[in-house]
Amino acid sequence: MESTRQQKIARQLQRDAAEILRDEAAGVVRGVMTTVTAVRVSPDFAYAKIYVSVFPFSKAEQTLEALRSNTWLIRKALGRRVRNQLRIVPEIEFFIDDSLEYIENIDNLLKE
Repeated sequence: MESTRQQKIARQLQRDAAEILRDEAAGVVRGVMTTVTAVRVSPDFAYAKIYVSVFPFSKAEQTLEALRSNTWLIRKALGRRVRNQLRIVPEIEFFIDDSLEYIENIDNLLKE
């Protein structure tokens, strides 16, 4: 169960990460549409798991690898944005959120 503070920090990190991917790190995710779907923060705010949805899904692994290799760039930009709210800039890790692909697969199965 996440505390209210964890939820607020997670929402702020989600907004900031989405803006960073859209503006500052646009070259990292060039050619695909990426959406930050969720952020989970540890109780001590030292770690954050960022879940990203990628379209087209066929480029998901390639995009995830690009995000992971440029984590330092995204974390640095995130640090500039949250320096007044957090004492520590959290270590970030990216994961693919494949819930949209799962929904599409079920929808196709139901249509058959």
